[in-house]
Amino acid sequence: MTRPDPRQTAALSAALSRAVDLSALKARAETTAKAPAGAAPAPTSAFSTDVTEASFQVEVVERSMEVPVLVALHASWSAQSQQLLTLLDRLAAEYNGAWRFGKVDVETSPRIAQLFGAQSVPMVVAIAAGQPVEAFAEVPPEPRLRQWIDGLLDALRDRMPAIRAAEESAPEGAAEPEPEPEDERFVAAETAFEQGDYTAAAAAYQSILDAEPGNEEAKAALAQVEFLARTEATDPSVIVRADTSPDDVDAQVAAADLELAGQQIEAAFTRLINTVRRTAGEDRDKARTHLVSLFDLFAADDPRVAKARRDLASALY
Repeated sequence: MTRPDPRQTAALSAALSRAVDLSALKARAETTAKAPAGAAPAPTSAFSTDVTEASFQVEVVERSMEVPVLVALHASWSAQSQQLLTLLDRLAAEYNGAWRFGKVDVETSPRIAQLFGAQSVPMVVAIAAGQPVEAFAEVPPEPRLRQWIDGLLDALRDRMPAIRAAEESAPEGAAEPEPEPEDERFVAAETAFEQGDYTAAAAAYQSILDAEPGNEEAKAALAQVEFLARTEATDPSVIVRADTSPDDVDAQVAAADLELAGQQIEAAFTRLINTVRRTAGEDRDKARTHLVSLFDLFAADDPRVAKARRDLASALY
């Protein structure tokens, strides 16, 4: 089977094989108070749906008894997550129900992320017959992703008749759309990123922005690359230094980055807002500028960003 990245997939598959009990969330779901009729997460398309801890048993475990379910772990601040969700939403509809797509926001459903041992987002896990069978943690080019999905379906088709039924019921004459030609500039940037060369990736995205200042995809990707480069180069002990030295602005900035990378989003924002409150001059401007740069990692309408912007305005004025 062709995989988006054989090394990452092998490592993830090995980790998932260590007795991952997907039904562990079932008891939690059953003890959750029953919601009113119609309160369940609505499907985002005919074959895609948002999945929560309460709906995981039905939408993933039980549904995977019929066809594979691709579970995407994502976060609102991750530009790569949003890119992958858009691609998988489209492909789920195109495959006509031969597999289903479940989207899990790790910020609102952290237990699911913990269940799979997710260390980063996005991460995709294929579930079949109630068990994880394949996984990857990247945003592969569309042709490679199609190959991976086709290989997964080929491996499971004889054991899951519903796959073949969905394929055979696809509208006749529905030609598979030709994928849009890949932008070689983005391919080069993504290749550098996948190889861990953040300097080259950042330079490639910056080159796109120099030519197209309004390219939002490049802007979001550049912010993500710069953030990952900083956090991977930061010593985790800086958080202790920041907590014991509140006037050390460099430590506060670095600690906020690590907190954000660890999903402690409100804590990161609050740390920098408090730094703005107790500093002045260049130190205050450094904390403010860094906080505003972190906002670029999130969707514009994210409520946590909206609150942080209000709190920052209050701290400044």
